Amino acid sequence: MITKKLRAPLALVTAAVAVSALAGCAGGSSGGDASAAGSSTYTWWDPYPQHTAGSDWDNRVQACGTEAGVTIQRTAYDTTSLTNQALLAAQEGTSPDVILLDNPAVSTLAQTGMVTTVDELGLDTSAIEPNLLAAGELDGQTYGIPIGANTLALYYNADILSAAGVDPATITDWASLDAALAKVAAAGKTGITFAGINTEEGSFQFLPWFWGAGAKLTDLSSSQAVDALSLWKSWLDKGYAPNSVITNSQNTVWEQFLTGDFAFAENGTWQVNSAAGAPFKTGVITLPAKNGGAAAAPTGGEFIIAPVQQDTARYDTTRKIIECMTTPEGFVETANTFAYYIPPTKEGQDQLLTKDPELSTWVDAVNAAKGRTSDNLGTDYPLISEQLWTAVQSALSGAASPQDALTAAQTAAASATSGK
Repeated sequence: MITKKLRAPLALVTAAVAVSALAGCAGGSSGGDASAAGSSTYTWWDPYPQHTAGSDWDNRVQACGTEAGVTIQRTAYDTTSLTNQALLAAQEGTSPDVILLDNPAVSTLAQTGMVTTVDELGLDTSAIEPNLLAAGELDGQTYGIPIGANTLALYYNADILSAAGVDPATITDWASLDAALAKVAAAGKTGITFAGINTEEGSFQFLPWFWGAGAKLTDLSSSQAVDALSLWKSWLDKGYAPNSVITNSQNTVWEQFLTGDFAFAENGTWQVNSAAGAPFKTGVITLPAKNGGAAAAPTGGEFIIAPVQQDTARYDTTRKIIECMTTPEGFVETANTFAYYIPPTKEGQDQLLTKDPELSTWVDAVNAAKGRTSDNLGTDYPLISEQLWTAVQSALSGAASPQDALTAAQTAAASATSGK
């Protein structure tokens, strides 16, 4: 039997929901009351209000309920509202049976004691790629299963690179990327655009360079971190990137790229279909680490979790619903439904590539990716991230040097995390 008590009051954890502000989810909600569910009705919450009743996604969810022998009552919230609603429901004892949640928020809910572990539920996660599963781990326990992953890479305008004499296959580290940007600038085009905005999106886009330099989120002022921020600042100073990156969101980055004036754009798996429809030939390469190889980009995407229930007899059916959604075929169906999710298992990835071999770069990027709350950061992550994006803003605007900006960030982050 699984019995738990909530370990933390709501006020302690609501600050962590800021990490959910990433691409892939739309606004709006449709209300639902988990307490209204009968014994043959199981409640399901997810962050996809754009996928209404009768949509492909909704039909998938309902089919898993049918397979488990129950009816699913599905409620959709926007990403941030979903985390808040889940915390409130836990306080009131009205948690749904299943929640699909943005991966950085898993540790937020787990830390309150409101989520069952996969071991308690009897779920097998042995096939899940460890780097993707890590986003749902806290203090040695795993609290959910990723239904897929999205991440970042470098899209490129093949026409611009060809005219500038750049072969994208030669871009394997920072030095070769810098050389390519210099050639693009000499050809009269802008080299690269990215999102340096002072929100979680700014941290999300900076992390591949930060991690790719060998930096760690527990030490924002390391020499490796300074190298990463100095790289971004050098691109502005040399004119390789526009000053607008300071306020660019990921959507703005993509709009800039589609003008045809930029050689590269850092963006995510969710733009695959848009890139295919661009008025110029596009391609994609993994984000390079400083000294070569693929940099670890942060994982986006949702985890499927099971909140604690007073009636523990419900867990057997809950497990069946989750297992239905997380078979290799189920992962591929999710990828096809959303067009930007890479399955989190080798078998699922192989099945996807059989159908869509052009997604191989994205599979490579996901396999090199890293969860933002990995390394057991848990709810410390949003506190650290805020200081990181603040440092990026300070350095890119010229208000402080990369070293000074990151030193201040580390001091503030250490203070914020020690005082929790």
